[in-house]
Amino acid sequence: MKKKILIITYYWPPAGGPGVQRWLKFVKYLPEFNIEPIVYAPENPNYPLVDESLASEVSDNITILKHPIKEPYRLAGLFSKKSSKTISKGIISDYKKQGLIEKAMLYIRGNFFIPDARIGWVKPSVTYLSEYITKNNIETIITTGPPHSLHLIGLQLKERLGVRWLADFRDPWTTIGYHKQLKLNKTSKEKHLALEKQVLNTADYIIVTSFTTKKEFQQITKRPIEVITNGYDYESMNEFKLDSKFTIAHIGSLLSKRNPEILWKSLSELVKEYPDFSKDFQLNFIGAVSENVLESIHGNKLSDYINEVGYVSHKEAIMFQKKSQILLLIEIDSEDTKCIIPGKLFEYMVSNRPIIGIGPKDSDVEKIIKETNTGTYFYYNDYESLKTTILECYKAFQDKRLQSHPIGIQKYSRKQLTQQLAMLIENKTSNSNSG
Repeated sequence: MKKKILIITYYWPPAGGPGVQRWLKFVKYLPEFNIEPIVYAPENPNYPLVDESLASEVSDNITILKHPIKEPYRLAGLFSKKSSKTISKGIISDYKKQGLIEKAMLYIRGNFFIPDARIGWVKPSVTYLSEYITKNNIETIITTGPPHSLHLIGLQLKERLGVRWLADFRDPWTTIGYHKQLKLNKTSKEKHLALEKQVLNTADYIIVTSFTTKKEFQQITKRPIEVITNGYDYESMNEFKLDSKFTIAHIGSLLSKRNPEILWKSLSELVKEYPDFSKDFQLNFIGAVSENVLESIHGNKLSDYINEVGYVSHKEAIMFQKKSQILLLIEIDSEDTKCIIPGKLFEYMVSNRPIIGIGPKDSDVEKIIKETNTGTYFYYNDYESLKTTILECYKAFQDKRLQSHPIGIQKYSRKQLTQQLAMLIENKTSNSNSG
């Protein structure tokens, strides 16, 4: 008989973007490890990104529970549809460029909705799930955030029913980059810290996606913490050809603070200095790009080389990854972002295309790229070496020998990661990712 577990998540198909991928794939593979996942998600969510194609990955044999949610972003959209949509995606303008409406919305979001805008879903969810858990003899629940308000559902169910609770943090809580932009007052900051501490010290097990987050949380709690990163799945692809142009592609949102001037400067100089490069080069953006980033690119006279594709389905994103010549992975140059390992990194690694990563020193992304031999990682002051590497990649492209040579990436497959999760659910510890 399979062990039943209840997974409490906000992001579920038809939600698009990286937030949905992690648990969609865990749910896909858990039955192979004698575990029956039951998914609880909102009935009427206001997802910032939608990808209808992901629904096809959900088995008809999976029980999906849904309950209504009141979404403040819908109300905010009556005042400014653009601001509410971008804030819900995590795209926040530079302070100097924020209008009064955006400033007001950030203040309200930060100080009236703690920990986040889905706090109103906690109370009705606890009432609904308490009855379901009792009736169906469920012993283990898993909450995944952000939104971190979902951990408060787990907290209350733990206190009310005594269920075994695993709290999964796809991102950190109080140290996540955008917290500093939410205009939190002193009382709000203290409330966030108190809730974070309560969750971390009440859950039976903490799951995190990065080694840095594990170290950070170990300063707050003595509860056991397991690193289970995001990963890649094997995607069947129709026949495709590599781009004929020397395409450098960024997949996903490119936020205003992810703006590597050294990259735009390097590309601008290469365009000027090498006529062949100028003829072959193309910069592809697959996903939302902030105005600040676009202004920097235009300022470096690269406007003629930009191809803004916009948001595409996950399957289309995989296709772009596989056919691009080089894949870009850019993170904010900050102490707070060393722990961020974007889910797309693992899909990049299995695409056989070289990765150019730019971010803070000693980040988890730097560690993974180096250990898997899937690309080259640069800091924000590595201008000369970045330019040299791009030129070397271009010459390899001209010689038709540009590709990556990954090593040891199998441990990041979704199935192997699910096996690690299954061990936790079965109350066994794993040492496979303790680094």
